Amino acid sequence: MKAVVMAGGEGTRLRPLTSNQPKPMVSILSKPVMEHIIELLKGHGITDTVVTLQFLPQVIKSYFGEGTDLGVTLSYAIEEIPLGTAGSVKNAEGYLDETFIVISGDVVTDIDISQVIDFHKKKKALATLTLKSVENPREFGVVITGKDGRIQKFLEKPTWGEVFSDTINTGIYVLEPEVFDYIPADKPFDFSRDLFPLLLKEGKSLYGCTVKGYWCDIGNVQQYIQVHQDILERKVKIEPGGVKMLEDIWVGKGSFIDPTADLSGPIVIGQNVKIGAGAKVGKYSVIGNNVIMDKEAQTYRSIILENSFVGSQARLYGCVIGRSCDVKRGARLEQGVVVGDECNIGEGAVINHDVKIYPFKVVDAGAIVNTSIIWESRGMRSLFGKQGVSGLINIDITPELAVRLAMAYGTYLPKDAHVMVSRDVNRASRMIKRAIVAGLNATGIHCRDLRVAPTCLNRFNVRTSRCVGGIHVQVSPFGPQFLEIKFFNSEGIDIDEETQRNMERYYFRESYRRVFYSEVGEILFPARTTQFYADGLLKAVDKKLIRDAKLKVVVDYAYGSASLMMPVLIGNLGCDVISLHAFTDEDKTTISGEEFEEHMKELSNTVNVFKADFGILIDSACEKVYLVDEKGRNISPDDLLHLLVKLVCLFEKKGKIATPLTASSVVEEIAGRHGRNVLRVKMSPRALMEGALRRDAIFAGAQGGGFIFPKFLPSYDATMTFCKILEFLAKAKKPLSELIDSLPEYHLAHKSIFCPWEQKGLVMRRLMERTKGKKVELIDGIKIYDTHRWVLILPDPEEPIFRVYTEADSDKRAKSEVDSYVKFITEIATS
Repeated sequence: MKAVVMAGGEGTRLRPLTSNQPKPMVSILSKPVMEHIIELLKGHGITDTVVTLQFLPQVIKSYFGEGTDLGVTLSYAIEEIPLGTAGSVKNAEGYLDETFIVISGDVVTDIDISQVIDFHKKKKALATLTLKSVENPREFGVVITGKDGRIQKFLEKPTWGEVFSDTINTGIYVLEPEVFDYIPADKPFDFSRDLFPLLLKEGKSLYGCTVKGYWCDIGNVQQYIQVHQDILERKVKIEPGGVKMLEDIWVGKGSFIDPTADLSGPIVIGQNVKIGAGAKVGKYSVIGNNVIMDKEAQTYRSIILENSFVGSQARLYGCVIGRSCDVKRGARLEQGVVVGDECNIGEGAVINHDVKIYPFKVVDAGAIVNTSIIWESRGMRSLFGKQGVSGLINIDITPELAVRLAMAYGTYLPKDAHVMVSRDVNRASRMIKRAIVAGLNATGIHCRDLRVAPTCLNRFNVRTSRCVGGIHVQVSPFGPQFLEIKFFNSEGIDIDEETQRNMERYYFRESYRRVFYSEVGEILFPARTTQFYADGLLKAVDKKLIRDAKLKVVVDYAYGSASLMMPVLIGNLGCDVISLHAFTDEDKTTISGEEFEEHMKELSNTVNVFKADFGILIDSACEKVYLVDEKGRNISPDDLLHLLVKLVCLFEKKGKIATPLTASSVVEEIAGRHGRNVLRVKMSPRALMEGALRRDAIFAGAQGGGFIFPKFLPSYDATMTFCKILEFLAKAKKPLSELIDSLPEYHLAHKSIFCPWEQKGLVMRRLMERTKGKKVELIDGIKIYDTHRWVLILPDPEEPIFRVYTEADSDKRAKSEVDSYVKFITEIATS
């Protein structure tokens, strides 16, 4: 016997889960509901099936194909226009020349189909309807039968006054091919409203077979959630899958559950799921395949579909999360919330009861959402942030995104241009870089692939070659789950905002240049790039002076790619170097705060043991440095900036020094003593690099360990910084500790304060009103000067927060000043 699975439904009442897919593709325990129907048919020996399609047919065809993976044979009949339930089956008439069964592809059931088929044959019926008793028949078609099962009357969705029976039509029919004689072609025609009343009127053999078993039409979100609960309570014969543990907990293959996680059954955890330390999975929760629940995340009676991420301390209560969603740290989703596929819920956001968020939407960090987000263009304000394009690996930053992003960049560039590409040692970076190369080649851009290389090597080779730009992919130093994609211009510095906007325009419009097959870009592997970089750097420092100083240094490479390049330099400088962690390790490209402290402690101890002149830690990107003096004391980022400003003033030619607005006024004090001017710039690395590009700039530095010597390279370069420190110490002929101790005192304080996006403008206006009569700088945010102190109030461009920085003549006054402005901002933001 053949079967017809009706799979043309849109499922409008089930949106947003069906906004971008047909209703039969809605997931039940990590499988489309239609797959459960096909398995049910197969279990009753029916393996030859015709699927009727209308809404988004390609989605179903692409997933199921010819049915080979399921051990069945599938054919498809596609409606060009909606033909109704009977009309859609009529459209498949060419496949059906014997008795066949019709079943909806969007119901969950374990009804005994063989019982209905046997009943049909026994009665020699033209059509047999599968009937079932339900508590509330008003939502379905009521059917009244005689004692022999012959149908006497139909009532389609009756009122309570018309409910003469609780037996309803399940939409499962066994039919003879002769029914096609009563169904008009290419015309909407329905089984319940048209065909069956017609057959009844003409006295044909129309029967109803009342069965037991489970049957549920997942017509809305409440029924969708109820189906999962019923499966967990074993009311339906659908196996949850995986291994059953104590308390009705099913765990799929390849999943990892931290021993400190709290699980309360019944629950289902799919395959390859990761549940972090302290996480809680409450009863009636369903976790789909490849889901990650970070530490201390909690879910109760919620359904989380495949490939989603739930950040640490997020709370989910009775909600449904679609596929490939990203729920950030501390977000809270209340009862009845439904989030469509590929949504991004920002850190600390609150989604209140019964809100529906349609696919591909972004909820800003800290937002409180009370109404559904359906048509609003709430996409990301920008692809680019402070760290380039960044996000969670394989959730935010996917190969698909990387290809489209690279094609947008390639479209912006002239055809046949050359772009330098590189990555860190992590395999995720390799995956994304390869996707980027493919996207660039597709737009006619040639790629010069440095493979594994530090960022500075990419920037240098861009600047000294015919390349119009560069791209570097690396795991974020802020977390191993995050990836960063950085774009450089022809000068080797980060691209400007205008270039970012042009790329975003192409990206969001999907307006890409697609070249002919003969114009696809090439992949080149330039030779001796490390040697060219080393030669250029050695020409930029006093190599002989460094050799003669015979300094002893401890270098911690922090498992980064600097260990692949630095030995080439060190061999030419004549230093006695003790190396730590001088090899690459993709599992250690990110160093946590605790690990950083351990590295610095080890660096300090090693300096003391070997009586070295200083110790230096180079970050994995080879951009920033952290120092320990010869006494083993850690040098703070601010002290290191002040030290390099002093050394530059002492030993470099005349020129300006660029620093961010947040740096201490000690910078001006030191520079002033030596007749140097200071250029204050915005907080971004790009702004510092632009300052370094000025002809009169000789040095640029920030408080986070990043320094620029623009005569060599106008961007962060830890290797160059290391060599210049060696040169400066050789010239100073003083120990590092003595130089540090000679620096002026300073007193800085800093705090961040939450402020809703919609209140940021009001806060800035009120702050401007408060500054009347005071000296103010408006380079970036509002910087207010007063006697012996200043305060900078900076609205964060990516998060709903303000950052407050201040400097005063004592730590107490600096903290008091910060607290005063934090209180002022809080009062405005909460008013």
